[in-house]
Formats: sequence, structure tokens, C-alpha cells
Amino acid sequence: MTQTRPAAAVRAAEPVQRLLAWGLMLVTAVALAGAARAEEKVIKTHGYSFYGELTYPADFAHFNYVNPDAPKGGEISISRLGTFDSMNPYAVKGRGGYLSTIMYESLLSEPADTYDEGYGLLAESLEYDEGKNWVIFHMRPEAKFSDGTPVTAHDVKFSHELLLEQGLPSYRAGVSARMKGVEVIDDHTIKFSFVEGISRRSLIDQVGGVPVWSKKWYEESGARLDESRLETSPGSGPYMIETVNVNRRIVYKRNPDYWGKDLPINKGRNNFDRIRVEYFGDDTVAFEAFKAGDYTFRIEGDSKKWASNYNFPKIADGQVIRTELPDGTPATATGIVFNLRRDIMKDKRLREAVALAYNFEWTNESLQYGLFKQRTSYSQDTPIMAEGPPEGAELEFLKSLGDLVPPDMLSEPARMPHTSDASRLSDRRNLRSAMKLLDEAGWPVGNDGKRRNDKGELLSLTFLFDKSNEGTLSAVMENFVANLETMGITANLEKVDSAQYTLRERENDYDLVFDFYRPFLGTGTGLAQMYGTPADGGDSLFNPAGLASPLIDRIIDASLRAESLEEEQATLRALDRALRYEFIMIPVWYKPAYWLAYYDQYDHPEPLPPYDLGYLDFWWYDQAKAEALRAAGALR
Repeated sequence: MTQTRPAAAVRAAEPVQRLLAWGLMLVTAVALAGAARAEEKVIKTHGYSFYGELTYPADFAHFNYVNPDAPKGGEISISRLGTFDSMNPYAVKGRGGYLSTIMYESLLSEPADTYDEGYGLLAESLEYDEGKNWVIFHMRPEAKFSDGTPVTAHDVKFSHELLLEQGLPSYRAGVSARMKGVEVIDDHTIKFSFVEGISRRSLIDQVGGVPVWSKKWYEESGARLDESRLETSPGSGPYMIETVNVNRRIVYKRNPDYWGKDLPINKGRNNFDRIRVEYFGDDTVAFEAFKAGDYTFRIEGDSKKWASNYNFPKIADGQVIRTELPDGTPATATGIVFNLRRDIMKDKRLREAVALAYNFEWTNESLQYGLFKQRTSYSQDTPIMAEGPPEGAELEFLKSLGDLVPPDMLSEPARMPHTSDASRLSDRRNLRSAMKLLDEAGWPVGNDGKRRNDKGELLSLTFLFDKSNEGTLSAVMENFVANLETMGITANLEKVDSAQYTLRERENDYDLVFDFYRPFLGTGTGLAQMYGTPADGGDSLFNPAGLASPLIDRIIDASLRAESLEEEQATLRALDRALRYEFIMIPVWYKPAYWLAYYDQYDHPEPLPPYDLGYLDFWWYDQAKAEALRAAGALR
């Protein structure tokens, strides 16, 4: 007999049935997701590269470029210009002492013969899912700070959170938007999880590169990461501070109890017992001190000195080596930077006119002994340097950005610096072009030879310059300013001491500044810190021009989302092209070699790796040669 249920009862049962059905579906979905996670590939490795290819195997004995049998001992001494008032380089205020990060290590460390590869230092291994949604670092239990306390996952978590709380605002804004969480699994295991739906670039390598500080020291001392101070937390690295004499000298000594001295990653490295940094007010005094033997290793940057001043007796006697060694890194993007935060600098015609005051050809021939090449690119002489009009994958990528890309960027060659007459400082052709541009920009010249706008305001520019860079560089900038004055621009080259320079640069108190941007060989979130619009609407210390361009932002974002090396290089070539189009600085010069002079008591491996000179890292001290120099009275 069939029993019929009342209609109301049927209606009441329908939600329950639907709930049961949805519950079954949910259980099934969870089961399927669990099965998918179980099948998801997990990579377990001794190092990390975004594309998964590592140069060194898990059982590598040492890096290829080191001398694994390099002797330990001796001292290397170098110079630094200017001043310092802090040993905390992470603070916004104050000027950090040179090498004051040397005491601190990270989970991963990069060798000098590869790009975008990191190998386990504090971490002995890591594992991550194929989608790079999380990473787990397995730390070396033997790692210790210089005070003997162990380095643990708790210290790593503390350091990461300290940077987010008290680090630079641009860092905090960039990283916090990408980090989902950090979890200490046990004393030597830590897991980082990343936000979904964002680029997987600069996630694992970023957390792997964070310096690790002692949680115990910070909590007991009450110190802050963002404060200027001379006291430092213990580090786990091979060197520790021996003495600090503010504005005069810093001495670092090798930790005799360094926990990681026998690791393959450290073989043939950290060879000096002491690293001494001598401070000088200007380079003339510093050079004389080098000749006298007050310090022993010098990287020369002044072309005049290099061409004509390295003829003193110790060179002739062979006691001081003068040499050039190849530099495989892209040239630092140095130049006269426009402060685009200033309304006056927003007009590209004015910037073009100001640039025409710089005469590279005359400067190089008359002041720099013809020793330099003119820099054009932010990735000079690399495969991602933009040349000619865009083509192939780069052109297709730029077209995909639509109206963000100016039409002439798609058809014209990449921007190149103007050329000038090498025979005279003021190139008349360039001067006429500059005058026309200034007129078009609304800055006509008056009867007194000065340029004013329609409000009667002088075209006046403040050029901030660190006076510790006196010498050839100062002369170059003085001649540049002289050409500006010839155009009718009121230009003031403000030479200030290093402390004032640092303060005013951080406060963006300039129209022009001689500064630099780091070049790039690959992508990473550091590109956004240097060239991108700050996510928090603030400012970045790494972006002296204050560049804020939707086009640049989109290109950087696309480079971070690239899924192959070829795609990445196409976007970075477009980035180089776009940066040159935006015209945020007047590029100056570069040289593809290091100019070195050092007392003949040091040796280095042959050949050197492409991405680091490594004189503080994998060079070493020759005791017999040093004793001979002292016996001859060459060293103090």
C-alpha cells in the first residue's frame, strides 16, 4: 500500500534533502581536493631557483670560483668617504657604518657565478609545492649567534615580523601584500605561506633572503630596528664587530667560533682575520693615505687619478699592484636624476633641455682621459638591453598593454643619449635646441639673460651634491651647471657634507641629484621598490626620481607573472625601453672593468666569477708577501 505524505511535509523535507545533497557534494569536493593535494608535487631541494634549475648539486664541495685551500689570516683595509653615526643600517634616520650588515646571515645565500639562485646557509634544505603557495625551510641545528645562543625558527619568524613592523615603508607595503602567514613548526622548521592570485616571483627567495636577528637580544634590550644606534645585536655570520670609532674607523674581526666555517657554501671564503674600514672626509686625503700605507686595498673611481696619479714609487717598485679586472655585472644606472615630485620637473621638455647641458664627449675627453663609455641602458650590455625598435615578443607584449604605451614607443628605436661636440664644453647645436625647448615649456629668457615663467618666477634649480665626491666628479658637475647658466637657468650646485646629503635626499629636498638606480638582469619585487609606484602611496628611498608611472607598473607586474625565461626577458627589455622613454635621469658614463690598486699581499682565484669582485669574500692574504712589505717599510 502506498502512503501519501501531506504537501506541507514534502515542502518541509525539501530543504533537508537539499542540505543532505549539498553536504554529500561538499564531502566529495573535500575528498577530491584532499586527493589533489596528496597528488600535488612537492619539491624538496638544497637550493632554490624560480625556474627550478640549479647550477650546483646537493653534494657540491665548494663553489667553482673559490680556492678551497685559501689560507686564513691577515687583514684587508679599505677606505670610505664621508661619515657615519649608526651601526644599524636598517633605520631610516642616521647614516649606517659601512659593512654593518656583514654580521647577519639568511636562510639562503647566492653565489657569485649564478643569477637568481640561492643555496642553503642557515637552512640545510627546503621544500615547496609546485605552485609555490608555501615553502618550508629546514634549518641547520648547529647554527649559532656570536653570543653562543642557537639560531632558531623563532628568530626567523621574529626577524620577518620585525621588518614588516619597523622596516622601510616601501618594503612593508610590498611584502605584507604578498605574505599570507608564517608558522614555526618546531625549533628548526619554519613555514611561509603566500597570498593566492599573485605572481610567484620573489616569494620564496625573498623570505629566504631576510637577515636573521636574535629575538632574545631585541626583547631584552628593547632596541628597535628603525632607530639609529651604535649597539648591535649578535649575528650568526663569520664576522663580528671589534671596534667602532665614529666617523673614523670600523674594524670587523672573524669569529673564531663561527658555526658555519666548514660548510661547502663557505669553503674558500671569509679568509681575512680582520676587515678594517678607514673613513676620510674627501678622496684627496684618502688617496694620500693609501700611498702612505694607511690602508691597503683601493677601488678607484676617479679617471684623473687612475690615468695620472698612480705613478708613485711603490707602483714602480711592485709593492702596489695597479690592475684592471673584468666586471660582469650590468653597469650601475648612475646619472643626474630629476626629482619628478617637483612640479617644475614634470614637463619633459624642460628635462630634455636640462639634459642637453651635459656634454659626455667633451667631459670624457677633457676631464676623464677618454676612459669611459656612455651609458644608455638600465641593463647595459646584457641580453635585456633594448636596442632599435621593439620587435618579436617584446613588440607583441607592448601592444598588449594598449593605450598605456605611447605610439612612438612601438615604432621608434629605444631612446639614446644625445651626442655633443667633443671639442668644446658648450655644444652650440644642443644649446639652440635647449633654448627652443625652454621657450616651448613657458620659460622665455628676459633682458637680464634669466628665464622666467608668465608669473615672473625664475627658472631656478637646486642640484644636491655630496661634497665628499670632490675631484673629477665635482668638476664634471660644475661644468654641467655652467652650461645650464648659459641657457639662462639659475642653477645652484649645493655641495653639502655626507650627513646633510643623506638627510636631504631622504626628504627629497632637491630638483636634481647625482644618484643611481640598481640595474637588473632579472625580475623581482625589488623592481617595484626602485621603479614602481609605492603601494601605500608613500615614497621609496630606492626611487630618487619619485617615478610613478602606470606603464612601468604594468610592465613590472607582467615581468613578475612571466612563466618562462624568454617571456621574462621580453618584458624586461620592454621595461628598459620604457624607463628610457620616461626619461627620469641624464645617463652619464660607465666602464666594464674594476680599477684596482692594492698592496702586493693579496691573491685571488682565476678566473673571477662574473657577478662579484669578491675582494672581501674569496680573496686571501699572503703572509710571506706581507712580511716582505713590512720589512721594506712599505706598510705602517
